Amino acid sequence: MATPRLFKLKSEVASAPSGPKALVLPIARLRVDTGVFHLDQLYDYVIPERISDQIQTGVRVQIPFGNREIEGIVVERVAQPERAGELKTITKVLSAHPVATTESLNVIDLVAEKYASNPWDVIRSAIPPRVASVDKNFSSVSNEIGKKGSPKLSFENLQPFVESHQQIATLVQKHFEQGSVLVVAPDEADVDLMCEAIFSSGLTPLKITAAMARDERYSNYLLAMNQSKSIVIGTRSSVFVPVNGLASIIVFKESSLDHYEVRSPGWNTRDVAFLRAQLEKVNLVFTGFSPSIEVSLKIENRELEYSNTRENVPVKAFTPSDGSLLPGRIFSEIRSALKEGPVLFIAPRKGYGNAVLCAHCRNIAQCSCGGRLTVASRGANPTCVHCGSIFQQWKCTFCQRDKQYLAARGIDRAAEELSRAFPGYPVILSAGDVIKRRIDNKPALVLATPGSQPQVVQGYSAVVILDGTRFFAHTDLRTAERARELFLESSSLISKKGSVLLVIDDSHPIVASIARWNIAPMLKRELAEREELALPPYSTSAVLVMDQLSATQIHSGLKKAIDQGRLPELTRIFGPAIIAKGQAKIVLHVENAHAQLMISTLHELQRKRSIAKKDLFTIRINPYSL
Repeated sequence: MATPRLFKLKSEVASAPSGPKALVLPIARLRVDTGVFHLDQLYDYVIPERISDQIQTGVRVQIPFGNREIEGIVVERVAQPERAGELKTITKVLSAHPVATTESLNVIDLVAEKYASNPWDVIRSAIPPRVASVDKNFSSVSNEIGKKGSPKLSFENLQPFVESHQQIATLVQKHFEQGSVLVVAPDEADVDLMCEAIFSSGLTPLKITAAMARDERYSNYLLAMNQSKSIVIGTRSSVFVPVNGLASIIVFKESSLDHYEVRSPGWNTRDVAFLRAQLEKVNLVFTGFSPSIEVSLKIENRELEYSNTRENVPVKAFTPSDGSLLPGRIFSEIRSALKEGPVLFIAPRKGYGNAVLCAHCRNIAQCSCGGRLTVASRGANPTCVHCGSIFQQWKCTFCQRDKQYLAARGIDRAAEELSRAFPGYPVILSAGDVIKRRIDNKPALVLATPGSQPQVVQGYSAVVILDGTRFFAHTDLRTAERARELFLESSSLISKKGSVLLVIDDSHPIVASIARWNIAPMLKRELAEREELALPPYSTSAVLVMDQLSATQIHSGLKKAIDQGRLPELTRIFGPAIIAKGQAKIVLHVENAHAQLMISTLHELQRKRSIAKKDLFTIRINPYSL
C-alpha cells in the first residue's frame, strides 16, 4: 500500500521592495515585449534609485507586465509619465550594456510603421539575443568620432575582370577614411569572401551574421557599438547595427532575394538602409551588377547617383537549335578556351532530368495524381514529384510510346553530355549541398547553378550560359531582374583574354548589355513597361495571406473601407486566390502617393483583429514576389 504524501501549502511570494524612486528623471519609457500585436505602444515605469545610474537608452530591463515578468528596452528617461495613475516599477537591469541607440530605435519604429507591424517583431531581427557571459566580461567604452564630408546616395556598378569582393574591399577602404563602415551582404558565403578580401588589404572587420555562435555574434555587436572606428560586415539583419561613428552603409548585391527578411514583417535591406541614411545622414552605396527595379527608378528620378565604367567584353551568342545542350558552332570556341584554362558553364537548374516528355508527340509526362515526372539519374525510372510513384515501364498516355525526352536538363545531365563532348578534361560540379567557392586555374569543365559559381584566380578563359532564354522565362515580376544580375555577374568572372558565350538568340538585348557593360537600356525599357501597367515600383503593393474561411469576409471589409474612404479610392484588389494548406491570398495595389494611408488602414485592421482575439493574417508590404 502506497504511503500518502503530506499536503504542501502553496506559498505566496511577495515582490522584493524596490526602494525609493530615482531623484532625477524617475520615469523610464520602454518598448516592451508583450507578445500581443495591439499592445505595441510605449509604457512608462518607475526607476528605483538603486539602479538609476544603470538606466539609459538601449538598456535591457526586466519589468512586471500583467501577471508575469517580461523584457523591455529603455527608449528614454523623462520627468513625468504620459498618463495619470499608479505606475509599476522596473524589477531589475538585465544588461548594463546598451544594445540600441536613440537613432536605431527610431529606425526600428519607422520600419514597423512602414511594414504595418509591431515594433518588437523588428527588434527580434535587429538586436541579437543577450548572452550573460558576454555581458559579464565586456567593458564598454563610448568614443564616437565625427563624420566627415556630406552624405551621398549612389549605386556603384561592379566591373568585369576583377573579383567582386575585391572591388568591395577597395570601396570599403575609400569610405573608411571618413569613419566607420557597415557592409551588408546577401549570404554567409559573400560575407566570408568579403572578410578575406578586407583582411588581405590590412584591415580587420567585425563579422555579424545569424549563422555565428550566439556569444560571438553578441560580442561583435557590442564591439561595433563601442569601438571608435570599425568595419562591420554582416547579412541582412546587420543593417540595423548601431555602429559607432558610422559614416557609410554599403549594400552588396542589393537586388538579391536574400536581402528580404523571411519572418514577419518581411522588411528588406534596401528600404531599411534608405531610412537609416536619411535619419542618420550617412553615405549610402548600393552595389551589384544590375540594380533592382526600385533602385533603377530612383536613379531615373535622380535620387541616386549612378556610377558605371563602360567596358568592352568579348561576347558571342549562339541560337539554340533542336533542343541540344550546345549549338554546333559553339564547340570550337569552347575547345579553344579549354587550352587556356577552366571554362565555367551556368546551368539553369540542379538535378538530372526535371521534365520528362514523350520523344514522339512531345506531351509532358504526368502521373495520375497530376504531378510531373522527373528522372533522378542516368538509367533511373521516371518518378512523380508529388506522390513519389515510380514508373518502371513508362508509356505516354497520349500515343502509348515509351521513348523519353528530357526537356529540362539538370546540371547532372549537362555534366554527362559535356564530359562526352569534351573528353579528357576533369568535371567540377558546384550546386546544391556541394558548393565550391574557389578552384585552381587549370583546364577543366566547371558546372554551376546560379549563385554557386566558384572563384578562380585571374578568371575563367570562357563563361558559357546554357539555355539562356529559360532564365528570362519565369512568371514572376522579378524574372528579368534576376536574369540580368546573373548574366552580368557570371560574365564578370572571365579573364582579360576570356570570352562570354551565350546560348541565346543574338537579338536578345542582354547580349549588347554585356558587350558594352551597360544595362541602362534594359532598365529603361522595363521601367516604361511597369509604368504603363501601374505595377511596382510605380505603385505600392500589399499581399495578405489568411485562413481560407475568413478570406471572403476580409475581402468584403476591404471593399467597404474603399467605399468609406478609409482606403484610397483607386486601390486595386485582386483575389482572394486559394493557395496551399487551406489559405487564401489577397493582393492590393495603390499609387505610391497614397501608400501610407493603405498601410495604416491595414495596420489598424490587424490591431482590431488582435483586440477581438481573431486570427491575424500575414501582411507583406512590397514583397520580393507577388
